[in-house]
Amino acid sequence: MTAPAVDDELWSAIGDPTRRRLLDLLLTDGEGTATTLGNQLPVTRQAVTKHLVILGRVGLIRPATRSGRERRYRVDETQLARAVAQLAAVGSTWGARLQRIKRLAEAIQTTHPKE
Repeated sequence: MTAPAVDDELWSAIGDPTRRRLLDLLLTDGEGTATTLGNQLPVTRQAVTKHLVILGRVGLIRPATRSGRERRYRVDETQLARAVAQLAAVGSTWGARLQRIKRLAEAIQTTHPKE
């Protein structure tokens, strides 16, 4: 069984807790600006903007519309679904690996019981 292809840049982006919180807020609210999102996080608006750039670079969010001088961002559900599918595939691969390790450990235990 070959390991599923994993997009390291995507997972690096998701790995940051502030970016995960941004995704949560966008999924809950539907959309948001750097200012509205920053008001709900313990970071500056400039930090939020940098995180949004990273999430946009990997395709997890996209600017939906302009609101005055600011952009309103939305989660790209297709890319998010791709990330979820990747995570499920990785989980399945590791589940299979752990089962093989368990079977090997059990086989060793039955052939070499403790005395």
